[in-house]
Amino acid sequence: MTGRQRLRRLVVSLVVWWMLIALILWLLGTMLGQPASLAQCTASSAFFVAVGEVGDWLLRRRRRRAGRPSGIAARHQPPDVKAPTTDP
Repeated sequence: MTGRQRLRRLVVSLVVWWMLIALILWLLGTMLGQPASLAQCTASSAFFVAVGEVGDWLLRRRRRRAGRPSGIAARHQPPDVKAPTTDP
C-alpha cells in the first residue's frame, strides 16, 4: 500500500468515526430530552476522536518500546572467572 492510499484510508476512517460519534451524541441528547445542535455534537465528537487517536498512538508506541531490548549492556563476568569449556 502506498503512502497516499494509507493516508486516504486514515482520513476516511477518521471522518466516518467522527460523523458516527456526532450522530450518536445528537441522538442520545435528543432521547434524553437535552438536545444539542448538530454543530455542538460534531465539535464534541471531533474532540473525542482526537483524544482516542492520541491514546491509540501512545498505546502502540508503548507496546513497540516494550518489545525492543532496553539497550542495557549484558553483564560481563569478572576477568578472573573462566568460561566453561566443552573440551574433554
